[in-house]
Amino acid sequence: MSLPLVSVVIPAFNAQHTIDRTLASVRSQVHAELEIIVVDDGSHDDTRGRILRHAREDPRIRLVEQQNGGVACARNRGISESRSEYVAPIDADDLWHPEKIARQLAVLQSSPEVGLVATAYSVIDADDCLIAKVGGTSPETTTFENLCRRNFIGNGSSAMMRRSLIERFGGYDPSLRQRGGQGCEDLQLYLQIAEISQVILLPDPLTAYRRSPGNMSTDSVQMTRSFDLVAANFCRRRPELRSLFNDHRIYMLCWLLNGALRAGNMRQASEIAVQLVQTPSITLPGALLDAAVRVTRGMSRRWLVERGRRPPLPWPEPPSTPPQAREASSARSSQHH
Repeated sequence: MSLPLVSVVIPAFNAQHTIDRTLASVRSQVHAELEIIVVDDGSHDDTRGRILRHAREDPRIRLVEQQNGGVACARNRGISESRSEYVAPIDADDLWHPEKIARQLAVLQSSPEVGLVATAYSVIDADDCLIAKVGGTSPETTTFENLCRRNFIGNGSSAMMRRSLIERFGGYDPSLRQRGGQGCEDLQLYLQIAEISQVILLPDPLTAYRRSPGNMSTDSVQMTRSFDLVAANFCRRRPELRSLFNDHRIYMLCWLLNGALRAGNMRQASEIAVQLVQTPSITLPGALLDAAVRVTRGMSRRWLVERGRRPPLPWPEPPSTPPQAREASSARSSQHH
């Protein structure tokens, strides 16, 4: 019996320094029945050349080129060029564990009520070293309300979704970029899918999200505006969600604050701290907001020094899948090829 096809969509803009590692991690998937569509979104470096070198070695890779239109347009173009019912996006600077696609596909095939399967993830630096892990300890079905309160999926590279649901909502929303709020297109689509279907979070960090100074997600002003636009889309229709989105905004600002601290950008950290204490919340503990205030009192510098003494760890770490399950999955893949 043939294995189901999975469509991998990679938007790429000036990604020459990371696209090789991203493509290597995709090509190394245990589930090998993939079409890998890379959309060069108007790059002016060697992104195209590097993609073509991989395509010469791997016929599953196809390059699509377009004028720069932003990440939402690039993802949508890749999806429109794809053929599978299962779509797995990955950004051109992130990485996948070899078992990611196989583990997600197993859930989607066995559970028709599930529309999206995401994984826990690791945060890595420019050298692929581990900064932090984000995720739970067991598979979890999350609700729409939980996702309104906090983005447990956390990035644009950890989800696998049913194509029928993506198309139902028109894909990723390019109007966020046009309104000066690019960054939360993935969150908006996840919320739309979660409102009408189940969302499963796998506990192992099978995705590596790269945090670097040039990431879109490090722009706190743009990310906050993007989030506010997404929240407004839902709150206009369901005003009772406002308190959940306020909590979500605080969690997001804490994430941005953490990134500013790690980068040593104390001015940005202070600006984010001000936004934190100005965001209303009736459910989050005051200690969380107090921690933001302490940023402006110099405690962050001592924290950075302590972090600098910790040795970096390589990514990925082995997942908790039983060895026999990994061996069986590998055997299926080798028989297919």
